[in-house]
Amino acid sequence: MTTAAAPARLRGGPWPAFAARRLTRFAVSLWALLTAAFLMIHLVPGDPVRAALGMTAPADLVRAKRLELGLDDPLWVQYGHYLRGLVTGDLGTSMASGQPVTQVIGDRLPATLQLAIPAFAVVVAVAVPAGVVFAVLTRGGRRRGSELAFTSVSVFLGAIPEFLVAVALVALFAVGLGWFPVAGGDDASAYVLPVAALAAGPAAVLARMLRVELLSVLGADFVRTARAKRLPARLVYLRHALPNALTATLTLGGLLLTGLVAGTVLVENVFAWPGLGSTIVQSILQKDYPLVQGIVLVYGAGVLLVNLLVDVVLGLLDPRSAIREA
Repeated sequence: MTTAAAPARLRGGPWPAFAARRLTRFAVSLWALLTAAFLMIHLVPGDPVRAALGMTAPADLVRAKRLELGLDDPLWVQYGHYLRGLVTGDLGTSMASGQPVTQVIGDRLPATLQLAIPAFAVVVAVAVPAGVVFAVLTRGGRRRGSELAFTSVSVFLGAIPEFLVAVALVALFAVGLGWFPVAGGDDASAYVLPVAALAAGPAAVLARMLRVELLSVLGADFVRTARAKRLPARLVYLRHALPNALTATLTLGGLLLTGLVAGTVLVENVFAWPGLGSTIVQSILQKDYPLVQGIVLVYGAGVLLVNLLVDVVLGLLDPRSAIREA
């Protein structure tokens, strides 16, 4: 297929309907997220400003803060101001620090990405080879001991929450052996334990899923045909079998990535990492509702974007999904 033919293929057939449906779903989900974040302050029992400033705060200070936040306006007026602020990049002001919420998020978001991105890279680098190797080793009921060990370890790791893995890693490698720092630092060694805590569970789950999918693909007719042609085993597994096993695995990978981003909240607190995860916990304890609202929007929008990206990649890898959608 020529380079010019590819865009033409995407413009025709079921692709426009597929893209329109996915984008509509994304827009509706984003609107629901924005509305839920807006209602967050109004669902707090009592006066959120009084709760944030404390029961001993002067009444004049409480009134001034309510006026600053616009909480005395009708709800529909507040919603309009809120949407206008989102469009202009104004998420309000932190009650605790007095800084703009966008500035606080901008200062802390890079630290969270410095954990999430390497952790996802480790998940892929570990899960894909492990899933392929154990699928090949245990194909056709062979090596029952290896299959049992792999399944047991992957189920065990996948069932443990990230923060418990983080605590165990700190106790063993930081406190016990002293190989890595207990809390965050500037050198590369400070990234090892938090990235490992984030990646261990998702890598185990993804490897187990890939092995199951690859085992089903290895029994398909086209794989048997490839073997009958006496193609090298490397080509049979990597060129023919693996791409056809990635569809369901990619769907799970997208879910794991969103869960991995959410997992940074607890892992960052274990390692005192200066990212959004530790910031949102501090802001909840301080009842800093504008900052909580802004961070919830960032996490929620990140999850929606990841899901949209996974849908698009799945549509490109498996055109049948676009046809079924249309």
